[in-house]
Amino acid sequence: MSAGNSPRESLEMESFHTRFSAWTPFSNKSLNRQLFQERVALISHWFDLWTNKQRQEFLFTIFLRCTTSQLRVIQDWFSERMQVARVDFSTVLPRFISLYIFSFLNPKDLCAAAQVSWPWKFLTEQDCLWMPKCIKFGWFLPYTPTDNEYGAWKHHYIACVSSLDWLTPREAAAVYGTLNEPKTEEEELQERQREKCLRKIVWEKIALRKKELFKVRPPWVSGTHCSRLFRSKCQPRLSQTVRDRVRLHETLEKQLVLSSLESLPKRSNISGCHSYPLSSKKNWRGVYKNDSSSSNALQPHFILISSRIPAYEMVANSVRAGIISVVYEHSGLNLETLLYLIEKALDGQMAQSVGIFSDGDSREINLLQGYKIGIKNLLMPEVRDFWEKLGSYVAPEEEGGHVDLFVPLGASEAGIEVLSQLSQLTGTLFTAPTGIATGSYQHVLSDWLGRQWETAPPSIYFSESKLQTWSSFTDFLEDTLKLVRKQLSPLFKELQKNISGRMIGQFVFDTMSVANILNNQEIVQALADGLIELSKENSERDVIEDNPQDTKPSLSKNDPNFELLVKLERKLQLDSAEKRTRVIRELLKSERKYVQMLEIVRDVYVRPLRAALSSNRAILSAANIQIMFSDILQILCLNRQFLDDLRDRLQEWGPAHCVGEIFIKFGSQLNTYTNFFNNYPVVLKTIEKCREMIPAFRAFLKRHDKTIVTKMLSLPELLLYPSRRFEEYLHLLYALRLHTPAEHIDRGNLTIAIDQIKNYKGYIDQMKRNINMKDHLLDIQRLIWGCPTLSEANRYLIRIQDVAQLHCCDEDISFYLRLYEHTCDLSLFLFNDALLVSSRGTSHTPFERTSKSTYQFIASVALHRLIIEDIPDSKFIKNAFILQGPKHEWICATEVEDDKFLWLSVLQNAIKSSMEK
Repeated sequence: MSAGNSPRESLEMESFHTRFSAWTPFSNKSLNRQLFQERVALISHWFDLWTNKQRQEFLFTIFLRCTTSQLRVIQDWFSERMQVARVDFSTVLPRFISLYIFSFLNPKDLCAAAQVSWPWKFLTEQDCLWMPKCIKFGWFLPYTPTDNEYGAWKHHYIACVSSLDWLTPREAAAVYGTLNEPKTEEEELQERQREKCLRKIVWEKIALRKKELFKVRPPWVSGTHCSRLFRSKCQPRLSQTVRDRVRLHETLEKQLVLSSLESLPKRSNISGCHSYPLSSKKNWRGVYKNDSSSSNALQPHFILISSRIPAYEMVANSVRAGIISVVYEHSGLNLETLLYLIEKALDGQMAQSVGIFSDGDSREINLLQGYKIGIKNLLMPEVRDFWEKLGSYVAPEEEGGHVDLFVPLGASEAGIEVLSQLSQLTGTLFTAPTGIATGSYQHVLSDWLGRQWETAPPSIYFSESKLQTWSSFTDFLEDTLKLVRKQLSPLFKELQKNISGRMIGQFVFDTMSVANILNNQEIVQALADGLIELSKENSERDVIEDNPQDTKPSLSKNDPNFELLVKLERKLQLDSAEKRTRVIRELLKSERKYVQMLEIVRDVYVRPLRAALSSNRAILSAANIQIMFSDILQILCLNRQFLDDLRDRLQEWGPAHCVGEIFIKFGSQLNTYTNFFNNYPVVLKTIEKCREMIPAFRAFLKRHDKTIVTKMLSLPELLLYPSRRFEEYLHLLYALRLHTPAEHIDRGNLTIAIDQIKNYKGYIDQMKRNINMKDHLLDIQRLIWGCPTLSEANRYLIRIQDVAQLHCCDEDISFYLRLYEHTCDLSLFLFNDALLVSSRGTSHTPFERTSKSTYQFIASVALHRLIIEDIPDSKFIKNAFILQGPKHEWICATEVEDDKFLWLSVLQNAIKSSMEK
């Protein structure tokens, strides 16, 4: 039996034989599959419970253990579900990116791309791709497409190319009409009459101009041989308006003078040759090679510059010689005045081109204040009349006339629509730059719409190097303004609050003092009446002066003037007593409010903190509570006693009562305030430290600060009241003494009290200055790398001077022959007792144009051990001096001579003051 069962047992044991693991059967596939599924479920359960980071680590470990064939299976699984390599970019990317990609194709490639698929056909026929290509050749669409219509500009481009339909704006307006609404016959007749009047005015001015030029023409321009010789060889000509309105560059003036000197020997036989006819009106036209292009040479270029442009002076300075330029104020002008300036500058001439350099964006032109010209207001009567008259000053397009707008209108469809309407409205070609993402005002240097120019429009009017310098300067200026706005924004907000508070206070004061103003008017009227009556006694006073032995007074008790003066004196006494009472009441009212603010500190902060401490739920320790609030509680006790004294005195107040002794008593107990002000920095630091380190105290302050109970103030703001109260005391005491008669018994006590409060306020101000100077020294210490401790008693900063450190190449020769080399930049920090020398460098911040100075400590020298030696100016060095200490010597030089003498004088005075101590 045992023998028969042994093979079966051996098979069963073999089926449970394991491989690689004590838990995985070797040949039992069903059991193996079951165990495998259980383990997969277990691992999946763990995987669900893991965090994202744990899952990533698990997958990374699994992928490292996989073979190449297993990784290929994973790759095939992903490629079947996400076909990344065969995706159409136009269906995945945003539409504006796809349009940006297609914008680099030429028209032929766009037509080929439209045959790829329906999405590509839809994208390549968009108007934003074809509109710039049409306008570049001057092909304007004769109508405005509807919102749902697309492909109009493409069809227009193909039609123009196939038929070579190159129409000027005037011809297009004649064939297709304008974008304006159809006019009636009367309106068309009025418009023709107006254009006829304008042409007549222009012709009359041109004729008048020719007559004036004929009158002032010099004798040698009459057609003689010498005049032809001079005109053909050396005659630079510019208009009188250029000479009157534009200051030519010094090089051009030098060229004109040299050419006149060269031509003088050739004109020696002409009468009046010493009058230098080069300065006549016809000669300031421009410098040209010959007279073959006289028709174009007579038509100048004109540029209009707005004062709203940053650093517009640099723009005006970069205008080329021979270009008429006008700088106009952006605010305070209208379109009619601007047209008058243009007309006056051109002086009846026809301009070859007109440029307008103003502010604006890709949708509208900010021409003047209140005149932002865009697609909405372009057809307004005033705006339309301005552009029509401006177009009449420009030569026709057939002669190369055009108007250049230095505003990025070519960067948007709305801007291109503005240019199109302006061109059709005036019949003149309008151009604008296309760049908008090239930086601040650098769109001026980008590509321009319109036909292909021999020279870019900016090069027509401006010197390219100067214009690029201005563009870079505006970038730096805007970055600096952003940094300044960021730093000054909190200060401006605080200043706005202070100004609004002062305005409200002034308004309340003016409203509450109406009764005082009426009383003062009565007093002034009484004084005027008294002076009038007294002025009538001049004759009697003269008699008294002539008879000095008569000592009888001029006013008797029966005299009406005497009664008038008595009444006036009584009124003044009553008014002074009333005003004195008002000041006392104001003093009591303000003192009551001040004590209430101190009681808020006690009730809202001190009592809850002490209650929490006694109930074993302490927020702060007893030591911290003592440091923060012990002095302010003593001040509260002192001022409550002072308030009680004032209240008792005011209850039985009369004109003869006094308050000066109460203030003197209060001034003798100001040691309480002295303790508070001495510990005030420690109190603030303790509050900040506990706020940072104790969460319960931080929550406590968050719960109680700036609530209705605390008058929307925080704990540090409430602790400011004691320092501000003394200034209020001083003002009230001055007002009280002003309305106290000189013979009053309280006058002397008030003077003593004022001196006490004034001295104590000076002590408070001195403490403020010391704290500010200490903070300033700490800022300098943090600014200079490796700087030793600067905080010492009575030390303060006098001046900082930036200099260049020099090294003498040969010290054996004379001063005037020595050569120096610049080794590094130094910054000298002059204190009242020492001179700190540090090296100065520049640190640039990534992605920002601005930079900041960095300082490295070199040495510090006591002033009484510092020797100064001046280095005389020579051919090789200027503004130099020597600073010599016990161990070091520095040869320094300032950039400006005034800085050197100012620095040396301040340094000498500081050394003398330190040696006198």
